[in-house]
Amino acid sequence: MDSRIYWLAATVFLAGIDENICIGILPAIAGDLRVSLASAGQLTTIFSCVFAATAFGLSLRIARSNRKRLLLAALGVFAVSNLLAAISPGYASLFAARIAMAASCATAILVATRLAADLAPADARGRAIGIVFMGISGSLVLGVPAGMTIADLAGWRVVFIAIALPVLPLAVYLASRLPDSRTAASSTPPLRAYRAQLAHPKMLCGQLVSVAMIGGHFTLFAYLTPYLQARLAPAAGTLTLLYAAFGIAGVAGAWLGGWFSDRAGTARALVACPAVFLLAMAALPLTGRSPALFVPAMMVWGCISWSISPIVQNYLIRSAPGAADANVGINVSAMHLGVALGAGAGGLLVERGALLATPWAGCAIVALALVLAWVSTRTAAPVDAMADTRSTNGRTMDA
Repeated sequence: MDSRIYWLAATVFLAGIDENICIGILPAIAGDLRVSLASAGQLTTIFSCVFAATAFGLSLRIARSNRKRLLLAALGVFAVSNLLAAISPGYASLFAARIAMAASCATAILVATRLAADLAPADARGRAIGIVFMGISGSLVLGVPAGMTIADLAGWRVVFIAIALPVLPLAVYLASRLPDSRTAASSTPPLRAYRAQLAHPKMLCGQLVSVAMIGGHFTLFAYLTPYLQARLAPAAGTLTLLYAAFGIAGVAGAWLGGWFSDRAGTARALVACPAVFLLAMAALPLTGRSPALFVPAMMVWGCISWSISPIVQNYLIRSAPGAADANVGINVSAMHLGVALGAGAGGLLVERGALLATPWAGCAIVALALVLAWVSTRTAAPVDAMADTRSTNGRTMDA
């Protein structure tokens, strides 16, 4: 695998910390800014809403853009917004900083995903995307636990300073190693190409699998810290270890998702993933207060939760190879619409004192993802996509 893909994963690693860090330090932010736990949780919701809107808008222009320059610009905004978060005098200013963070993270993740797919051979594209998404899950292994430790020792504001510090050396490295990647303007997918993908039942249901599965996941995950405190009452150090265990499982899941998609076939993987995830999430409230039962169940849940992104994206790319840019852009938005949906739904339950019901609400949403996956895999691919595949195969044979 091209070594540059791993550096793109490092970029996504930083973005993943930014996206998930508020989940780990939620009580600290709420206490310091004197807002409710549910209000602090909306820092995750607004992040995901802005992320989704940015990713969709950017996907309309990314083919015409110099991807390397776009990635470097996103890293600059990323560093500045984290520093602004660190000096935020109140909730409103932190909320605004999260908006800027979300826009920069959306750009970085979308561009990194497309660059990774371009750098990898066709038969390893799922694994390349999985490696990039290992950056996000890897942030849960090292980034979020480290951030929680820093917050305990020095306060949550120092966490955002620490996130901004590695950006400069990473940007310098990427500037020197990445090619100037730009697709010809004539091949830029027009807006009607996006509408066509969303209008086709197979592609729409495939996109909605991401929305529903990640939405179900975040119904609990956005409030995982208070949930763990309510279930297991862990000490601060133990809580950090639980997040590290979850992150280790997530890294494995991101890689396994890409590998399984390449080996088993994209359609089989698309159906299997939400089916197994539904069972894993249902096991969480059934394991009681026993760490010996709950922790393994949590790790299985974490593993599968991070496998869905490479599985869905590989499925969409192979279902409609001529619309890869459109479908990947839409899917990055879809994933974060799912985050916003789940965090919002979880927040409503938390406000009503139903924190312990969040896993069951998540299961109901994941069940919908399973139905959508089944429908998508049993629907014919778009005619234009099939034509693109035949054309590609013909060129390959001619060569």
